[in-house]
Amino acid sequence: MFRQVTVVCQDIYSEGGRDVVTPSKRVAACGVLRNPHAGKASIDDFTGLVDLSVEAGKVLTARALEALVPLKPRGYGKAVIVGTAGDLEHGASMIHVRIGLAMRQGAGGGPALIPGNGKVGGPGTQIDVLFGGLEDAWDYDAMDTMTVSVPDAPRPDEILLIVAFLGGTRPNARIKGASPAQVAEVVREMRRSR
Repeated sequence: MFRQVTVVCQDIYSEGGRDVVTPSKRVAACGVLRNPHAGKASIDDFTGLVDLSVEAGKVLTARALEALVPLKPRGYGKAVIVGTAGDLEHGASMIHVRIGLAMRQGAGGGPALIPGNGKVGGPGTQIDVLFGGLEDAWDYDAMDTMTVSVPDAPRPDEILLIVAFLGGTRPNARIKGASPAQVAEVVREMRRSR
């Protein structure tokens, strides 16, 4: 299935000139897969890529969570880079449809929407993986970003699929935001004033 799997692990010990108080670890498992639709006519049936994403997602989730130990996942994210002979929609079908099932099963839950990001690019292209809270989309301390690249991927006929988890919190997280109830009230007010 994979040409290669690369696991990127960041243990953060200091941020903003001060030691990290709460553990902070970002892990991304990056799988390089052949794109069976690269260089071919545009398609509308993405079933094969969706199915591939679930199988690949199980492996990548297991690898990422293994690297996250001893921390438990608090945030998660997913990303994809489609090689230049492919179509952005090839990658979208892999991160937006069912890979979240594999990620949630591996992490033991996680009802919140998993942030996803995709682009087309060549070997070494960087992508920002956005983290959102695993259990609560309003978990500000789990909102973070990790920049990932694999030097020799994706080749034009490949897809680089990324599954990522945050253990602990964003480094030295200390902001306080609006509660879901406060946001809902602001939205209601905006809609009334239209």
